[in-house]
Amino acid sequence: MTEQQAPAPFQPVDEDWRTALVVVAHPDDMEYGGAAAVARWTDQGKKVVYVMVTSGEAGIDGTAPEQCGPLREAEQIASAALVGVDTVEFLGHPDGVVEYGLPLRRDIARAVRRHRPDIVITNNFRDTWGGVFLNQADHIAVGRATLDAVRDAGNRWVFRELVDEGYEPWDGVKEIWAAGSPESAHAADTTEHFDRGVASLEAHKAYLAGLGGAMADARGFLEGAGRGAGTRLGTRFAVAFEVFPLR
Repeated sequence: MTEQQAPAPFQPVDEDWRTALVVVAHPDDMEYGGAAAVARWTDQGKKVVYVMVTSGEAGIDGTAPEQCGPLREAEQIASAALVGVDTVEFLGHPDGVVEYGLPLRRDIARAVRRHRPDIVITNNFRDTWGGVFLNQADHIAVGRATLDAVRDAGNRWVFRELVDEGYEPWDGVKEIWAAGSPESAHAADTTEHFDRGVASLEAHKAYLAGLGGAMADARGFLEGAGRGAGTRLGTRFAVAFEVFPLR
C-alpha cells in the first residue's frame, strides 16, 4: 500500500509590480477567493482594475436578465470598492454562453492595451477545480482567451483596428496568473485581509440570496479554500495562483 504524498508547498507570488488587470467572466468570480489578495495589493499602493466579460445576467434563476444584469453590475462595483478597486468595466458578452474566439480575444486585448498592466489575473480555466468538480464554460473560455489576448495586445499586426482606435500595442505584461487553478504552485498571503475578502463577497447580496447552499455562506466557503492554500504557503489564509511567465 503506497503512502499518499503531501502536496508541494506553494511559493509566494512575485509582488514586484505596480498595476494589475483582472479579467474574469462574471461579477463574483474574483470574490470567490481572490478579492482578499486584491485588498492586500491595493493596501501596498498597487493599482488594480477589474474587467468583467459579462454582467452575470443569467446568474439568478428568479430574476430576468434585463433586471439581473444592472443589479449584478451595481453589486460588483460596490464589492470592488471594499478591496480598493475603483475601476470596474463590463464588456457585455452574453452570460452563460461566452465563446472563445476572435471577438473575445480582441475585446480583452483592447482592455490590456487601454490599461497597460504589469500583471494580468484571470480565473481558473482548467476543466475542473481539481478532482471531478467541473469548471463552468464561461470561466474556461475567458481564461483561455485571456492567455492569448495578452500576447495579442503586444502584437501591432494582430487586431490592427485597435491601433486605429488609439490603442497602441502593450507588451509590458510580465506574468498572467490564474486564481484557484488546481495546477497552482504559487500563492499570496491573505491572512490580514481575509475579512475584507469576505465582505467583498457578501456585497453580492442578491446573487448569494438566489444561489443558496454552501456557496452562499461567504465566510464558511472562503475559510475552507483559504485555509487549504494557506497550509501550503505556511500562513493562516492564502489565495492560490497558477503563474504563466511571459518574460
